[in-house]
Amino acid sequence: MMKPLALPILLFVLLFPSQLYVYSIQILSKSKLQKCEKVADSDQQLNCTNKIVINLAVPSESSGNEASMVAEIVEVEENATNMRTLRVPPSVTVQKSAAFALYELTYIRDVAYKPQELYVKTRKCKSNAGADVVQICERLKDEKGNTIDHTQPTCCPCGGQRRVPSSCGNFFDKMMKGKANTAHCLRFPGDWFHVFGIGHRSVGFSIRIEVKTKSQVSEVTVGPGNRTAASVDKFLRVNLVGDYVGYSDIPSFEDYYLVIPRQGGAPGQPENLGSNYSMWMLLERVRFTLDGLECNKIGVGFEAFNSQPDFCSAPYWSCLHNQLWNFWDADQNRISRNQVPLYCVQGRFERINQHPNAGSHAFSIGITEVLNTNLLIELSADDIEYVYQRSPGKILDITAPTFEALTQSGTATITTKNIGEVEASYSLTFDCSGGVSQMEEQFYIMKPNEVVTRAFKLNPSSDQAANYLCSAILKGSDFSEVDRAECQFSTTATTLDNGTQIPFQPPKTGLHGFFETLKELWHKLLEGLTDFFTGENCRTKCSGFFDLSCHVQYICLNWIVLVALLVAIFPTLMVLIWLLHQKGVFDPIYDWWEDHISPLSPPPPHHHNQQVYLKRRHDPHHHHHKHHHHHYRGGRMTRHPTETGEADYHYFLHHVHKDKDKHSRATKSSLMAAEMMVEKQAHGASDLNKNGGTLVAPAIHHHHRHRRRSSSSNRILHGERIMLDGHHHKRSIAAIHDHHKKHRQKLME
Repeated sequence: MMKPLALPILLFVLLFPSQLYVYSIQILSKSKLQKCEKVADSDQQLNCTNKIVINLAVPSESSGNEASMVAEIVEVEENATNMRTLRVPPSVTVQKSAAFALYELTYIRDVAYKPQELYVKTRKCKSNAGADVVQICERLKDEKGNTIDHTQPTCCPCGGQRRVPSSCGNFFDKMMKGKANTAHCLRFPGDWFHVFGIGHRSVGFSIRIEVKTKSQVSEVTVGPGNRTAASVDKFLRVNLVGDYVGYSDIPSFEDYYLVIPRQGGAPGQPENLGSNYSMWMLLERVRFTLDGLECNKIGVGFEAFNSQPDFCSAPYWSCLHNQLWNFWDADQNRISRNQVPLYCVQGRFERINQHPNAGSHAFSIGITEVLNTNLLIELSADDIEYVYQRSPGKILDITAPTFEALTQSGTATITTKNIGEVEASYSLTFDCSGGVSQMEEQFYIMKPNEVVTRAFKLNPSSDQAANYLCSAILKGSDFSEVDRAECQFSTTATTLDNGTQIPFQPPKTGLHGFFETLKELWHKLLEGLTDFFTGENCRTKCSGFFDLSCHVQYICLNWIVLVALLVAIFPTLMVLIWLLHQKGVFDPIYDWWEDHISPLSPPPPHHHNQQVYLKRRHDPHHHHHKHHHHHYRGGRMTRHPTETGEADYHYFLHHVHKDKDKHSRATKSSLMAAEMMVEKQAHGASDLNKNGGTLVAPAIHHHHRHRRRSSSSNRILHGERIMLDGHHHKRSIAAIHDHHKKHRQKLME
């Protein structure tokens, strides 16, 4: 029976080479111990095992690449003087992967790679001018058709000392076509880049330990995310204690932004550049303007461009310096001269994004210095007695809420409980499927029945919506698995934000552009006709019936027809009333109005003789006037026309015109009375012709309303109006005599 081993001396036989880099491992300490397991507070016998403990320092390759080592344990020390050789020495293989630094990324916004100032030589430039005047500098509109603020062109006069020198033309051009000027605008064609903030860094690698004996092979893998491990046969246990700090610091980029080409093929977006790391750049945060209000910074917007002081006298492309394309071109010039780039990631760092499970939006760089890792390996042996407490545990709950990828860091919360009888130490790991950054294993102690909650930070490397499967593993104090639970969490797609910059697609030219233009015009025509007849735009965009500008802007057919009908009602109604008036429908209303309200006063109620005076040009002999005055003195008083007589005359004309359509009601007696009046007028006219004086018309006797309903009254009035004209005086008398003769013959018949 072999005696218990004293302090063993472990000799590692010379390493044999392989395709990997081979380096020796430094033995920091070695010992033999006895580990006894206690599961309850009782005096029962402990379950003890003998261990050989080896504390190693495992380096990486000098440039941080993968390294490997193979050794054998050939001798152990039985006591202070005796050495015994092992019959079947165990073989130990240690492989360490390349070390890398992984950085957390937080999405900030998108920026244009090369903002451009465009200009158009035109005439009559205005900020609200259409494409027919300012062409590509027309104001931009969003998806809903609303004009975007600050996208209007800036107009500059012509001249040689302007932003863009241009000819003003001759005098006739100014008179006929208008004064020449230039329209300037900011547009964002071409590629776009994501902007990420760089946060906390973590070191990543993995170490694989394999121990071969005569009858078995034991293997474990440890790393920063899984620092303890035990083989299935319990023969090998490994603990990753930590790393030793190197002489050079791992770079920190907390004051920088990482810009990555945006993937996608939509209009205004770049082609899929994939893993084209030559376009990845690290730039100081002070070079960016996130609100777009500063000139000559990455992310400049429309408002900053249009608000430049002395815009028209400033140089062309002012406010658009220090953009992404400027820094990339500067680095290309340095590379062409065999110099290290200042901004581009490629050529400045090694092994970019070569870590496991690297996503399209992750960032890691290789660590180029030697990184030593402290590793503790336990094998079977006898030395000192070491007692540790082990207690079972359980994972009670796991929660991982949904969050937006890249813009936020998710948190997985795991609740564990010690369900045993003694206080013990535990370790907890949280491992997720590909696409999620690794998380460091956590160590803690729980008392009996104590509940402890631990949180792990989740950082997916994709900007797309996805579901991830994760496993939580609770380990005991002997590094063996105590409990395991699985969970799922989801991320929503990253919402891209262009800030104050808007993608711009230059108009297509050539044959393809011509057909594309025709296609767009056809689609717009169909959409316009559909909306024109359905009125969908008007219902959704116009606030009410009296929103005149909105209805005119969207040419609302329903509204136009309704307004036209309302406007047409008024002239139609007026024409209808006029026609009814001509037909005499409103005559009863007129009569009632004249009898009760009309301001046109009738003659006095007592009967009198209305006299109509006809004047003619007379000779200067005064005795004619005397004769005329003497002739009528014995009869009626002769007086010149007054205002009262003029009013009676117009009153008579009014009734004649009003009653012209009522001649059918005239009686035979009224016709005879009218004929007698005409005969008297004819005799009076004959006397007037003889004497050359003033004719006093026979009196017209009025009754209460003094109406003339017969058509003969119209002829009387017509005769009187003819006699009023001195030039037709003789012709009027002849006409009256002729009419009198014909009427007399008709009565005799």
